Amino acid sequence: MSAEVDKEKCTGCESCIEECPSEAIKMVDEKARIEAGSCVDCGVCVEACPAEAITME
Repeated sequence: MSAEVDKEKCTGCESCIEECPSEAIKMVDEKARIEAGSCVDCGVCVEACPAEAITME
């Protein structure tokens, strides 16, 4: 399973970046992007996202 960002829902609040223990999330064009190679699939970003823009697939 890997985390994925729905760019339509992402508000660019950066809550996920602040919570990510592996620093796998970067902002690209004011939207969160998860670096798959750095992501440890912990799901912390899913819980941290107030817009519910991140899911585990």
